[in-house]
Amino acid sequence: MAQRSNIFSGLVFLSPVGTFRRIVKNGSTEDFDSLPYICTLLNCSFWTYYGIIKPGSYLVSTVNGFGVIVETIYIALFLQFSHQKMRNKTAILAGVVNVGILATTLLSGQFLLHGQMRISVIGFLTAGLTIIMYTSPFGVVKTVVTTKSVEYMPFFLSLFLFLNGGVWALYAVLVSDWFVGVPNGMGCFLGAVQLVIYAIYQNPNSSNQIVEQMGNQTEFLLPPSSSSTQEY
Repeated sequence: MAQRSNIFSGLVFLSPVGTFRRIVKNGSTEDFDSLPYICTLLNCSFWTYYGIIKPGSYLVSTVNGFGVIVETIYIALFLQFSHQKMRNKTAILAGVVNVGILATTLLSGQFLLHGQMRISVIGFLTAGLTIIMYTSPFGVVKTVVTTKSVEYMPFFLSLFLFLNGGVWALYAVLVSDWFVGVPNGMGCFLGAVQLVIYAIYQNPNSSNQIVEQMGNQTEFLLPPSSSSTQEY
């Protein structure tokens, strides 16, 4: 079960590859935003730490460790191919969020908290961040409803989030880890909602619709829960 969860989480992490292939090909990040990747990196870092400090949660730490590597590469590509204004924004945000906030949290957890208290505090923080990230794709729903087009709602991202959340929620029930279960259960539900919206507004006359979605903007990427809890 956990191995399957890792597979789905990995697919979620890799879903923006089409976007970055386009960025590298064009030599520009265009209007894509680096913030979602910066936030995902923070989330993966928190879950990696949670998996390390909680006994028996090595699968959580390994998949999110992979996520840390992938998201770091994405941010590096932003720094390389973005225009000066976006490059400055990315560098500042990454420094504040992925260095400042992360270092403060980890040092506080390591030296001020101990035992179960440390696990609980880090678990609450990470679960809360994961829930926020699972809801972030809904920013595009208004656009979908208004334009009656799913052009900017990538099908495979929604599908992988649904599967990822569902499998990790089931895993959490089996091991009684509610820090993993609650955000992933919500992620499964929200992913299902996105799939329903996609089904309602997709254009049945466009046979290439789903394939084209893989190259669309996925800047609202969530960390795979516990999965990102994602093990994410």
